[in-house]
Amino acid sequence: MYKATKRLMTYCVALLSSSIGLLPAIAQAQSTAEIPRLDNGLPNLQGTWDFRTITPLQRPAEYGDLAVLSADQAAEFEIARRVELDRDNFTDETTTGDYNEFWYDRGSEILESFRTSLITSPVNGRLPEMTEFAQNLAAESRSAAALNEGIEVRPLSERCIMGFNSGPPMLPSAYNNNVQLVQTGDHVLIHNEMVHNARIVKMDTDQHLDSPRKWEGDSIGYWDGDTLVVETRNFAGATSFMNSSENMELVEKFWLIDAETLGYEFTITDPTRWTESWTAMFPMVRSQEPIYEYACHEGNYSMAGIMAGWRTLEVQEEMGVSESD
Repeated sequence: MYKATKRLMTYCVALLSSSIGLLPAIAQAQSTAEIPRLDNGLPNLQGTWDFRTITPLQRPAEYGDLAVLSADQAAEFEIARRVELDRDNFTDETTTGDYNEFWYDRGSEILESFRTSLITSPVNGRLPEMTEFAQNLAAESRSAAALNEGIEVRPLSERCIMGFNSGPPMLPSAYNNNVQLVQTGDHVLIHNEMVHNARIVKMDTDQHLDSPRKWEGDSIGYWDGDTLVVETRNFAGATSFMNSSENMELVEKFWLIDAETLGYEFTITDPTRWTESWTAMFPMVRSQEPIYEYACHEGNYSMAGIMAGWRTLEVQEEMGVSESD
């Protein structure tokens, strides 16, 4: 009963805010009387937070400008998403696929707000257009010539350096949708279960370090009322996050909606890749589970196999041997 009532209230707030563009502001304007606080009075964001959801990043085209669904529409949408994502229904004959459904832990529910996308800006709920430069670069990076030179040019996620849902920024994904927050006087730790990524946010400076540059960028934070704001820039290179570049500037916001729910919003500005900034927002729920080790390279034979395959093809080409021989 409590969950159903909460979901109805969340839906009403989302429906109202979708029409006036104030969803993040309304979410952050919740009463702060009951949220846990540290001895210094700041909100206590510490703990493990679960951000799984099957609400898509981008709004499906069939929903057009519909930002929030009715209860009946949401029920149908949720069922359709489960069927769409079920890897045991995999029918794409152009690829071998990956895991079967047993290994996935993406959850089975859409957001309680019944929103049609995680993206809240642009208002169409979809990613902005990529720049012409980014489109050309994406095509080049997918070419065989770009991927067969050596291990060092393979994607960061494939090399278990960064990627998947850990970002930055974070996005719900196939599994390991958990993050641990730890607060100290001068730092905040953002520890993702995926790819064992640990990002240190400096709370005692307003200057970003330009050197040395790190894959996860340089993060500084400050409090805006009860909202933790984290600004990250100066990435070491093109990141593992979609089409973003080393020029990406990321602003994340964390706030307690209530003692068991953490609001999370991020805005990306990267004129090298997208024609405008874009924003996504979703809640996380408190988890009593610990963060587990993510041993990405343990038993990972694919990298050696991929590179050995390319070297074999190169030798065959030099010898004038075709794949059909």
